[in-house]
Order: sequence, then structure tokens, then C-alpha cells
Amino acid sequence: MQVGAHVSMSSSKVSSDEQTPPHGNLANAVFRQVAFGGTCGQIFTTSPQVWRDPEIGDDEAELFRTETADKLDGPWVIHSSYLVNLCTPKDGLREKSLDSMQTEVDTAHRLGIPYVNVHLGAHTGAGEQQGLDNAVSVLDELDVPDDVTVLIESDAGSGTKMGDDFEHLAYVLDESSQDLEICLDTAHAFAAGYDLSTADSVEETVEELAATVGLEHLKCVHLNDSKHECGTNKDEHAHIGEGYIGEEGMDAFVNHPDLADVPLVLETPTEDGRGFAWNIDRVKEIREN
Repeated sequence: MQVGAHVSMSSSKVSSDEQTPPHGNLANAVFRQVAFGGTCGQIFTTSPQVWRDPEIGDDEAELFRTETADKLDGPWVIHSSYLVNLCTPKDGLREKSLDSMQTEVDTAHRLGIPYVNVHLGAHTGAGEQQGLDNAVSVLDELDVPDDVTVLIESDAGSGTKMGDDFEHLAYVLDESSQDLEICLDTAHAFAAGYDLSTADSVEETVEELAATVGLEHLKCVHLNDSKHECGTNKDEHAHIGEGYIGEEGMDAFVNHPDLADVPLVLETPTEDGRGFAWNIDRVKEIREN
């Protein structure tokens, strides 16, 4: 099983029970992943809340690649900036989103990272169809290196945000000239109305994903429980098995035979004295049982 977490590359402790990382650069992400018991994972290359390019030197990139090859089995994923909006009708935001995504796929190539994950964003009044077409247009302008794939992430859906319907993901994959794949976030899907709280509902949701998008396009799962009920469109993550998806749903999802080889990346909270290590151990226990 490939399981890990979205980790920081900060050179300081990010929680009270964490060891101080040794490198002072991007390789801290590898150190943290190993410390948490992860074998794959996700990072931001720069602050996700500002328009800023990553500043990664050649030596830093080489150390990251070497440490990854030596210590991890599964893939890394780069999560794009929260500011990126592929569906926007606004020219200025479109250009910034395109530039940011181009930088991310180029950085992924430099670091030997196979995936860049992105939300579709919001159509902000342009309408669903126009929003989806806007997203396809931006994605088609990207010059994606051959060893990098863009993943479109499912969304919780609120306001005019897109990606809460599996059909949105299927449309973008079908219409784009890029070889795109998808990332399913369990908390987002649950918030969007796809029930994952029982064995039967997990089977139904997986079947619906297979029928619309195709499971062959699922290359990553953000495995998160939800602090809110199904269909609320509220995106707030809970510890594995302790939210509204719960133990039965998580057990059915993690042990679903059609999902066994998909990397699981956790974005669970650090609270109640528990963080990524606890949640990764919980996922391993669920798979073993």
C-alpha cells in the first residue's frame, strides 16, 4: 500500500511532537514523510496563498530527488496554488493561473515528481458549461513535460465551484488535448453528495466514478474523513474513521479491490494530540484488518 501525507518543507518544527528537520530545504519533506511512516506524499512548492514562483536551487532539487529515491516507494504530488482558477472568465486571473500551472509542471519535471494536482476552480457567474470550457482552454495551453501528468481534483462544491460532479471531471478529461488524470478527495466527494459512509455506498460511488470518469484515470486519492454530513458542500477534514464517513466507510474504501494500487495521500488535521503519524498508522491498521 502506498500511503503518506501532505507535508511541509519548512526547516522548523510544524507540530510540538515533530523532530527538527535536518536539511533546511525541500528535502525536509522526505524527512517528514519517513518520520510519519509515509511512503508517498504531497507538497506545495511555495506558499499556496500568494502568486510566487518556487525558489529551488539545483543542489536542493538534486538532494530531494536522491532522498526520495533512497527512502520512499511511492510518488510525490505537487498541489497547485489555492489562487489558481481554471474556470475563471477573467482574463487577468486566467493568465496568472496559466503561468502558475506552467511553473508547477516545469518544477515537477525538475524534481522528478510525476503529478501536479489542481482544482478546477469557480466559474463566478459565467455558468457551468462556460466554466468547464474555460478550464479546458487553460489546460490545453500548458506545455506539460512528458514525465508529468496534471491531475484534476474532485471538489466539495459550494457557490460556483466546479468539480463536485464526476461529470465535470469526465468532461474536462474528454475535451482537453492533454493526457489528464484525476485525484479523488474522499471528504470532498462526500461533501458533494457521494456517500462513502457504508460498504454499500462506497461500492455505489466507486461504480459511479467508473461509469463516468473511468477508474483507469484515478491516479491519486486524498484520503480524508469529513467533519460534516454528506451533501453539505462543507470542506473540513477529520481524522480517519472519526468523521461522518466513519470506520465502516473508510474500511470499505481502503480495502476496495479496485482501489488497492492507488496512492493515498492524507490531508488530515493535526489536533487532539494526533497528526499525520496517527492517521497513517490508522490507515495501515484498516488495510491489515
